[in-house]
Order: sequence, then C-alpha cells, then structure tokens
Amino acid sequence: MDLEKSLRGLRIVPVIEIADADDAVPLGHTLVEAGLPVAEVTFRTPAAAEAIARMVREVPGLLVGAGTVLSEADVDAAVDAGAHFLVSPGLNPAVVGRSNRAGVPIIPGVTSPTEIEAARALGLRLLKLFPAEAVGGLPLVKAFAAPYPDVTFMPTGGITASTVEAWLDAPNVAACGGSWIATKADIAGRRWDDIRSKASQAVRLASPSVASS
Repeated sequence: MDLEKSLRGLRIVPVIEIADADDAVPLGHTLVEAGLPVAEVTFRTPAAAEAIARMVREVPGLLVGAGTVLSEADVDAAVDAGAHFLVSPGLNPAVVGRSNRAGVPIIPGVTSPTEIEAARALGLRLLKLFPAEAVGGLPLVKAFAAPYPDVTFMPTGGITASTVEAWLDAPNVAACGGSWIATKADIAGRRWDDIRSKASQAVRLASPSVASS
C-alpha cells in the first residue's frame, strides 16, 4: 500500500477515541457512507485494539490506522488487530524499528528540523506534525518545505473545520488529522447522523485542494 498516495486522496483523517468497541463498526460504516473511509483509532482507551480489529474485519473499504502508538507493545497490539498504518505523537526509534519489522507503515510525530532529520535517517518521508497549531502552525510546515523537499506531513492537533482548507493548500501536506469529525462525546452518544454530517462536510472542504493538486 502506498500510504501517502492514499492519504493524499482522502486529505482528512478523523482522529478517534473509542471507549466501547461495540461502537467501532457503526462508526466505521458511518464514515464510509459519508465518503471519508478512513479512521485513526487512538490507543488512549482499553477498547482501542478491539475497535481496530472490528473495523478491519467488518467494515470493507475502510482504511484503519492506530494512533498514539507509544511503545513496541502498542505496535504489536495494533499489528495483531490488523491496523493498516500506525501513528505516534513523537519519534521513537524503537517503535519505528518494530513497525518496520512488522511491515506496517508508521507516521511518527515531529516538531523540529532535528527530529525531521532523525526521521529521514530512519528512512521516513511521511511525518506527523504534532501538535500542529501549538508548535507553530501553518507557517512552520511551510518553512519546512525548502530544506526538506522530500518530506510530506500529516499535521494534527488544533486543526478545525474552519482552518483545515488552508493547511491542505500547502503542497507538503498530504492530509490533516481532525478530531472534530467524530468526537468522543458524539461516539459515546452514538450520534451517527451528526458524525456523518461532519464527515461529509470534511469531504467537501477537502475537494478544492484535491482538484487543484
């Protein structure tokens, strides 16, 4: 799988925290129906691995990532669950090595030139800028383009429906992570119609950038 190509096609990745694995499949179907067939399920709850496994097994066409992967044990749990890709908030060489050995692509988080160069030394070219708004926002990701023309970013953290279009216009941004599409409260309340509406809006917000790229 060419993960960067897939993300450039999707442009916005819902970042999701699931407390009850029973919500995973209806949530996955909701995203697919809205035209946004991707989910990054964060390892912030005990239900994460089971939620990923159910989505992979029961929601055809859904690209499922595991987020907040902090350890080699997290890598193993995500891979065993069938995650298609991994995302971590920081750059941990041990975690990257474990994911490489498992054959599952990982997008580690970076905030600085030093971290970008460390990631490049590990053979990585698709990186997460996190927390995107707090560490410098859009000016920072644009500034990285000149010295690192071979690096592409998935900014996450503080990006909203009102700001995502500007982020997506940056050529070195493959996609943005967004937690507003399926919030923890929406999922717990099983407000699938609300999530479907926000996911459909995200698809519309991404479309101009797709057309111009």
